[in-house]
Amino acid sequence: MTREQNENAMESTEKPQKTQLTTLLANDVLARVERMRLNPTRRMTNRSRGEHLSGKGGASTEFVDYRDYSPGDDVRYIDWNIFSRLNRPYMKQFRHEEEMHVVVIIDASSSMVYDGKLERAKQLAAALAVMGLMNLERVSVYACHRKGAALQFVSGITGRISMRRLFDFLENIETGGDFAIDEAVESVLRQHTGRGIAILLSDFFTFGGMERPLNFLFSAGLEVFGIQILAPAEISPEVTGDLRFVDCENGMTLDVSSAGELLGIYQEHRLALEERIESLCRSRNGRFLSISSHDPLPWVLFDLLRRRGWIR
Repeated sequence: MTREQNENAMESTEKPQKTQLTTLLANDVLARVERMRLNPTRRMTNRSRGEHLSGKGGASTEFVDYRDYSPGDDVRYIDWNIFSRLNRPYMKQFRHEEEMHVVVIIDASSSMVYDGKLERAKQLAAALAVMGLMNLERVSVYACHRKGAALQFVSGITGRISMRRLFDFLENIETGGDFAIDEAVESVLRQHTGRGIAILLSDFFTFGGMERPLNFLFSAGLEVFGIQILAPAEISPEVTGDLRFVDCENGMTLDVSSAGELLGIYQEHRLALEERIESLCRSRNGRFLSISSHDPLPWVLFDLLRRRGWIR
């Protein structure tokens, strides 16, 4: 090894490694997420501090902080003095703008533990909640796993200072149980107050109907962002022969002969479920999409959700 190579090697070993803030999001992904914001179709806000301007007009002139400019922000609130010095736009934020409450509900039941579905749900929850925190929204995250057990939640957090608390909660969610998503939504709404967005992260494999919980969310002033997360084997299963299916949540079994012949029926029911939930969300001014747990996270966040207009 030459002297120059040796010096370069020493420099690389001495260079401190950048600390990973959370196991859920890589630092480069987190940095991009911090500059983005949620984009509801309706302005459902609460009359208190926040980043969203009141639809009734008027806002306080009490300055609070700056944040990075994101495409689509109102240029009236750019600080042009800073821009002239740094050649970089920053948005001014004020004390009494209205706030939007971001509610994230994570299905942590047994069916979500399969093939990375829950891990992807926690990653999406982290990213979408950070967008709320960085835009001074109030953020609450609920995890529902076992029916009858106390809800796991972190409630009413806001600002960058709450990111560590958010990540600690998500990284330590208890999993496994029989809490159906429709019942989980109703349990969350018994505790939650505030208008804004409700983000549902689930496989939506539930015996109950979704009409009632979605009606409750709509009546509470929450616009639904429903994200269905399925494993690749649930999207395109490859099964043959005689099989015994076991429900991971209630232990019930079903013996099937010539399972391959039933794949067409399964796909019809799966697609019908997607179409049904999407229709229910859309009729209540909400949104819905279905993804694979193996879809790359950056693609979901920075391509799919942006193209759909969920974030900007």
